[in-house]
Amino acid sequence: MTQRHLPLHVAILGLGYLFLYAPITVLVFYSFNASQLVTVWAGFTFRWYAALLQDEELIQAAWLSLRIAALAATASAVLGTLAGYALARGTKTRARGLLSAMLNAVLVLPEIILGIALLLLFVELEHRAGWPAGRGMLTIWLGHVMLTLAYVSIIVQSRLLDLDPTLEDAAADLGAPPMKVFLLITLPQILQAVLSGWLLAFTLSFDDVVVASFLSGPGATTLPMVVFSRARLGLNPEMNALATILVATVTVAVVLLGNQAGSRGRRHRHRIVTAH
Repeated sequence: MTQRHLPLHVAILGLGYLFLYAPITVLVFYSFNASQLVTVWAGFTFRWYAALLQDEELIQAAWLSLRIAALAATASAVLGTLAGYALARGTKTRARGLLSAMLNAVLVLPEIILGIALLLLFVELEHRAGWPAGRGMLTIWLGHVMLTLAYVSIIVQSRLLDLDPTLEDAAADLGAPPMKVFLLITLPQILQAVLSGWLLAFTLSFDDVVVASFLSGPGATTLPMVVFSRARLGLNPEMNALATILVATVTVAVVLLGNQAGSRGRRHRHRIVTAH
């Protein structure tokens, strides 16, 4: 980059950040607005944050969404890591090609198609086998695992393809069983990718409206569904306060997990260099 082009690059970068973060900044700003009109400033207040603590519907929906997202992200991280490892390290067979095609299909299919397909599947299973008994947290969780599994597997597979398999081969030649090679050699090197996949799966699950709308039942309403239904009746400053809390929480979590994963990776590389 030459000094002549530096101002242009800085301007383009600034416009990109402005496009991405200006709406979030405005949302946070108006969450402290005393007026019920979200676009008219009437003074500074914390009343909408206090109102959140008294909104039982939102609290219950948020707790349900957090549980589903955490469970779906954990299941997707485990299954997606195994699927990504099979795609990156497995031999080229028809089964591997079929697995890759099935995972890619989830990435390109519209969510409304996935929601309808899962709804028909669960209805037929309930009719044939009596399981699941109605729709609720379990069916939403299963749907979100299917929705997010493919994303985790692609991230892990990409990371594995960038790794040099020499260390794994050396450990196997020294007599380490495959499971021990994976746990002690491979997993520490892809841990950051697994954590990234977990965070992405958590975000996708927590944010999902379409699939959850098809798979939810009485008493199982997620937070995005409540927010969407309320937004159709008009914007409320309480939603700005809720969004501000979510943005702050996600930001802190991403920073902490990123730092932790980076420090673990550096310690692992240091141990490898020291061993040699």
